[in-house]
Amino acid sequence: MEKLVSLAKRRGYFFQSSEIYGGIQGVYDFGPLGVALRNNIKRAWWRTMVELRDDVVGIDAGIIMNPRVWEASGHVQNFTDPLVECKKCHQRFRADQVSGPRHQEDGGEFTEARQFNLMFKTFIGPLENSSTQVYLRPETAQGIFVNFANVLNSTRMRPPFGIAQIGKAFRNEITPGNSIFRMREFEQMELEFFVPPADEMTWLDYWKNQRLSWYQSLGIRPERLRLRAHGKDELAHYARGAFDVEYEFPFGWSELEGIAARGDYDLAAHQRASGKDLSYFDDIKRERYLPHVVEPSAGVDRTMLTLLIDAYHEEEVRGEQRVVLKLDRSVAPILVAVLPLSRKEPLTQLAQQVEHQLRPYFRTEYDDTQSIGKRYRRQDEIGTPFAVTVDFESVNDHAATIRSRDDMTQVRVPLASLKDALAERLATEG
Repeated sequence: MEKLVSLAKRRGYFFQSSEIYGGIQGVYDFGPLGVALRNNIKRAWWRTMVELRDDVVGIDAGIIMNPRVWEASGHVQNFTDPLVECKKCHQRFRADQVSGPRHQEDGGEFTEARQFNLMFKTFIGPLENSSTQVYLRPETAQGIFVNFANVLNSTRMRPPFGIAQIGKAFRNEITPGNSIFRMREFEQMELEFFVPPADEMTWLDYWKNQRLSWYQSLGIRPERLRLRAHGKDELAHYARGAFDVEYEFPFGWSELEGIAARGDYDLAAHQRASGKDLSYFDDIKRERYLPHVVEPSAGVDRTMLTLLIDAYHEEEVRGEQRVVLKLDRSVAPILVAVLPLSRKEPLTQLAQQVEHQLRPYFRTEYDDTQSIGKRYRRQDEIGTPFAVTVDFESVNDHAATIRSRDDMTQVRVPLASLKDALAERLATEG
């Protein structure tokens, strides 16, 4: 983890937020490569979950919602963690993450555990009192549930169908940690899949397998992934079943995504609290019911961390250590780097022309700084699958060298065939 976090900062994947002022715990900023990787993750998720299906549509709900939403959903009363505080140093911890009655570092006695609500509070308008208090959403799911009738009435969807959303969520975690694994500001990719009540467990089985396969399609090693069923003591009171897609992180097996059968808990709660009818009438079977919900819920940040960890390799090449991110081409921030062998004309001019010609077809980068060997190493570290080297011969023979990141092989290709040659290689990658 330490090596990866160091690489992430050095190469522009992610940084501690407000770092020049000492940072702020549990919040991270994402650099140029981090933004590109995150966008590729979100694009891959949306493509799979929405665009390639005829039974899912998307929405984008507001971060700030009417506070009655969170009362109805149970978040105001129940979205809590047990909190203890060391009486000596006044550090605060989740009660389930400490052992014994005293702080191991300084021997200070812990207070009795009290429940701490994880929702961030703010105010709407110029007054700051209980009548203007609102919350930053702790999950994106409720925005889908309160819009269920709107989507139903504005589309021709009928159960089984899903509503998908990607967006920011906020949780005032007592002890965030493990870099971007657990944060106070994070981004979710959630699907609420509405089904006839009798079909709920069938769809739970379907979605748990679909979601495991999706992570494998991103190039994550299958032996590092597993599905784990929740025990009865882990299930939420309204859930009929749940699975976690888990990954073997450096700190152990932990949740990558949750897939839960939520029953009709959410729609029923909002129907009671709002007085609005959220049921569905099946005009074929002539029956009315509240749909049950299967929810696959993933995190952009946690997926990003998993991809970086899984792709990180250290190798020895000709007596020197090489660090390489073997990112799958579907998510790699840069697919093709164009590198002139020298900064002299006319090499740089030709290399820039090559990069501009390839840019409409691939995610490209032009780099002419430092020696060619150091530039290869840099591209290896950021996960670029292929580098195109323009050398002194290129001016005469109108060809360039394609270097592969994973096996470091090099092949000479005519400039006129470069796009097709790269497209063929990238199509077979991963």
